[in-house]
Amino acid sequence: MGAPHDPDPTAGAGMGAQTRPLSVLLVEDDRGDALLVEELVVDADIDIRLFWAPSMAEAEVELTTRRPDCVLLDLNLPDANGIAALDRVTKCDPAIPIVVLTGLNDEHFGVSALASGAQDYLVKGRVEAEMLRRALLYAIERKRAEITSADLRSSQLRAQENSRLERGLLPSPLLLDDPGVDIVAKYRPSRKNALLGGDFYDFVQTPDRTVHVMVGDVAGHGPDEAALGVALRIGWRALTFAGLRGNERMRQLERILRAESPGSRIFATVLSLAFSPDDRSFTAVRAGHPGMLVHGPDSVEWLEPPAGPALGLGSSNWPLSELELPAGHGLLMLTDGLFEGHSGIGNERLGEDGLLELARSRAALPGSAFVDALIEGAEEKAALHGGLSDDIAVVRVERTA
Repeated sequence: MGAPHDPDPTAGAGMGAQTRPLSVLLVEDDRGDALLVEELVVDADIDIRLFWAPSMAEAEVELTTRRPDCVLLDLNLPDANGIAALDRVTKCDPAIPIVVLTGLNDEHFGVSALASGAQDYLVKGRVEAEMLRRALLYAIERKRAEITSADLRSSQLRAQENSRLERGLLPSPLLLDDPGVDIVAKYRPSRKNALLGGDFYDFVQTPDRTVHVMVGDVAGHGPDEAALGVALRIGWRALTFAGLRGNERMRQLERILRAESPGSRIFATVLSLAFSPDDRSFTAVRAGHPGMLVHGPDSVEWLEPPAGPALGLGSSNWPLSELELPAGHGLLMLTDGLFEGHSGIGNERLGEDGLLELARSRAALPGSAFVDALIEGAEEKAALHGGLSDDIAVVRVERTA
């Protein structure tokens, strides 16, 4: 019924003009019925290349060696009968559209086939050329719509999963009424169209009115790193409410990282601060994390308390620093993505010095505007190199009382 050929799998078989012949595999054991179908194809106003397989075994060979645009399937074959024949075609290629052929007395099989995944059915002896043409084209379009719908549903499920993960990584603050602090938090992932990266932050206030703030960064940018960031953030919050502080809290975070890490070489940096409710003092514990910016009304300075190793490197001791935040000043905690981008000059990086210079040029701005301007400024400097390539988390804390 036609010489074997290899149809272009990328060419579409839409409802309009054809760019190439439709490739149709007819699976029919009755030679007479096959000839009738061939005559209908000749009469149909459509360019069809018809191939004939008299048994399911031969059809399976055809399906594995070429991919037809559609299958015309008789449900009464010597080696496959009823829905079992349909299942065998689907098993070979679940994306291929199928039009079922039934006898005059077996029309109910056609209805059952539709319920089992076929796109249409035709009753032998009642088929005309135009009916065959429309059935084939509609079957192809229906199958395409089914696949598109399934892909859309899958995308929606992934979006829902990402949204749940985002809620875990980007926390809801747990502050008491009149907490005594003003906190601005900003997050921006590096990957295009991504919701999340490996950076994370959190801030909570314990019943003694101490405000605890944390920023962290898992090495890497993928979903595994984002999931580990969620685990560390939730772990930090739970440990904080359980009363663990300083080194003991860091040791437990180290254990969480080792338990949740997708690989043996993953590490994370963390900076954790605790602001006293009684005065302007605060404590800082730094595990391999960058320092902070101290933002005043007309000045910005770099603050880098003593640090211990990053989490995941086997340490058990991190220095605890006691510091004081001057009135009218805010502390800007950040991840290294903010200053590791290019500065716009060759391959030179912005670096901590460049970030400090950028921050000083925007020092007059108030808290939230200062944070936005700092991120925008770093992005502008890296624009010639495609923008910032790392995740960014920034948290600014200022006492209000």
